[in-house]
Amino acid sequence: MNRPVESFTAVHPPAPALRLRWRRLEWWGASIALFLNSGALFPLVLMVQNGEIGDAERARLRLMQLPVIAITLILLSRHTGALMLAVRRSLPLVLLILLAALSVTWSIGTGVTLRRAIALGITCLLATLLAIRFTPRQLLLLVSGVIGFCLWLSLGAAVLTPSAANMPGGEGLRGIYTHKNVLGWAACLGVICGIALWQDSHRALHWRGFRLLVASVGCLLLSGSGTGIICSSVAVVLYGFYALLARTRGMTRLVCLLVVMELVAAIVLGGRPLLVLILDGLGKDATLTGRIPLWDIVDMRIAVKPWLGYGYQSFWTPGTYGNDLVTTTLQWQPPHAHNGFRDTLLSLGALGLTLLMWSLIRALRQGAALQMRAPKEGWVWLNVVIGVMIAMNLTESNLLAQNDIQWLLLSTAVIMIGLRAADRRA
Repeated sequence: MNRPVESFTAVHPPAPALRLRWRRLEWWGASIALFLNSGALFPLVLMVQNGEIGDAERARLRLMQLPVIAITLILLSRHTGALMLAVRRSLPLVLLILLAALSVTWSIGTGVTLRRAIALGITCLLATLLAIRFTPRQLLLLVSGVIGFCLWLSLGAAVLTPSAANMPGGEGLRGIYTHKNVLGWAACLGVICGIALWQDSHRALHWRGFRLLVASVGCLLLSGSGTGIICSSVAVVLYGFYALLARTRGMTRLVCLLVVMELVAAIVLGGRPLLVLILDGLGKDATLTGRIPLWDIVDMRIAVKPWLGYGYQSFWTPGTYGNDLVTTTLQWQPPHAHNGFRDTLLSLGALGLTLLMWSLIRALRQGAALQMRAPKEGWVWLNVVIGVMIAMNLTESNLLAQNDIQWLLLSTAVIMIGLRAADRRA
């Protein structure tokens, strides 16, 4: 009788195939991309080494965006269907990004506009990836991890390398960032994430939220960033507003919304006197460190090209007539208008500002509705991010900023809310 022949695979089983754990790659890739867009560590290292961030240093920082581009394109290529859906459901934002690219045709700094418009497109593709691959709560865990790491590292740098971690002249802590205000912005994001973690239904996250709040408040106080302190206060007020909204129904909720709308209108119409009053109370410069004279001149330049502006981020290019006029008049070189809405008008005119406001107002309305329908899904912190970014850009300029974590999170919130709002209606 013939003996059965043993199977080769039974004696020598095939080696297990190499399996890419794509979900793990998405978490790690998104974390790396967020850190590289945070403005932490690497710009400071280059500035300390060379004394400033010049053209050569900026070129090296742009090279460091290559991993972000690779991560974004590789991971997003697996979800083209969801990408197309996000494009359709975020039409105002998509039109705004396209307008920035088209502004090359009328820009006063064609090369600058082209390069930065491409970088803006990559940033918004990364925002789309975050919006379609993470839930609000997962995004909270991701962002809080990156921001918490940066804030604790900043506090550690204050102890270990105080000469590098503090502003020249002892004006405040900058941590692992290039300026105390940038640390203040990061600390404000830390406050937003910390409160959201503290309020999360999973008790395991409460302690994590508490630690993040400790680091955020410490960085705020040590930096002395007026913008960071004010925007963190705005975040606390917004959390209170959404908590009140969740407890009201019918006419009471409508009255609350009307009151808030009136308050927002009063702040917008009387924004300058109110900001001066607040900063006086904080012991800050009543001219907002020269911002008010800057805004007067910028408003005159906006009136010259009101509809389409000067081209995306081209106005502040050294050597252009408008930039040189502002610099000569003020006797100092502003990097931007210190107001995101004015910079949008300078870049893309009234058309660009209309698309921007359409995107933000639409997201605020849809986000509030999502929070009311599904409060345990974590929508509240994205709503607060949008509100705080609007407040922050009254005195700073992060709107439509390429390779910037503030704009990255704002556009992620807008896209994510637009995607899920339509699903909820369906």
